[in-house]
Order: sequence, then C-alpha cells, then structure tokens
Amino acid sequence: MHRRITGRLVIATHNPGKLAEMRELLAPHGVEAISAGELGLDEPEETGETFRDNAAIKAIAAAKAAQLPAFADDSGLVVDVLDGAPGIYSARWAGKPADFLAAMTRVERLLQERGAKTPDKRKAHFVSALCVAWPDGHLEEVEARVDGTLVWPPRGTEGFGYDPSFLPDGHGRTFGEMASIEKHGLPPLGLGLSHRARAFVKLAEICLG
Repeated sequence: MHRRITGRLVIATHNPGKLAEMRELLAPHGVEAISAGELGLDEPEETGETFRDNAAIKAIAAAKAAQLPAFADDSGLVVDVLDGAPGIYSARWAGKPADFLAAMTRVERLLQERGAKTPDKRKAHFVSALCVAWPDGHLEEVEARVDGTLVWPPRGTEGFGYDPSFLPDGHGRTFGEMASIEKHGLPPLGLGLSHRARAFVKLAEICLG
C-alpha cells in the first residue's frame, strides 16, 4: 500500500542543482524540505547497478540518519552509441569538484571516435529514478526518462550537468537554454518536460495526492 508524504522531508543530495529542482517540485505540496547537506549527513557510497538501486541507497541512508522520510534521486545521461555510458556514472565522469564541461567534452570525444556525427547516431536519454524511504524501511520508487539528441558545442547556461548538450525531442533548444520553469515546471506553468519532472508526477500521484 502506498504511503503519503507529510511534514518534513530530507532531500538526500549534496548537489545544489538537484536540490533546487526538487524543492521547486515539492513546494506546491506544502512539504518542508531540508537537504542532507544542511543536516551534515554523509554521502553513502553508490554501489548499485541501476539508477533505482542508487536512489534507494541514498534515500535509505538519509532516512536512517535523520529519522525522517527521505527523498532521493539518481539520474544520468544514457548515450545509445556509447552502450549506455556514462549512465549511472554520469556524475562521476565530472569528477570532484564537478566539471561537467570536461564530462561533456569526454562524451563528445567518444562520439567522434565512433563516427557519431549525424543526429541519428547521437541519440541519448536522461533517466531519473526517485525513491522515498521512511525510517521503518517503507519505500516508494518510480522512474522516468526523456529522449533527445546530443549537440556540440554545448548551448546555454541554464540547468546543470549535461543540460547544455542535450536537445530534447520535439524542441529546438537544449535543456541548458531553457528556464527552470520550462524544463521541469509542472502544468499549468510548465510542460513537465524533464526526466525528473516526469518521475515526480508519478511519485506525486501515489505519495502526495
């Protein structure tokens, strides 16, 4: 049986971009969100083999440490011609401190090495797996994706991560060229376009009512 989210919620991330997006998505539901970083919680090692595995690892660790429900996202870029890379290693390709221009450059170099110069050979998608964990072990999990094509050079300074290189299907601008409300805002203000927004809609249906 699904469980509703009420009261305070820990957002299990230390990524400021993800934190901002998650807070914007939760705000209309009256959920008070505090981040794992603000609580001084450690980041668990992401040892899962899928986005869903890693979202659960982060949510469970935060829920146990804070003794509050915790909400985690694991997301990344999946490139068809690169056999799914960088996938669950998307953030790790950027290193620490994160340098996503370097990560996008690495993706482009690999695409060029494989002769992927036309749009049909540069297909990719973003995946977002969301998990809410409660201290008693209850989990709610959803996953969604958005398809698109990789462009070079990167375009735009909005968003974060690989956004400037990702052109979503049916649109003429990259995620990096879209304002946050356009990328992940939900109707009627936005299109619910991003992978995280699409996953959140699924989560909201079962946990926020």
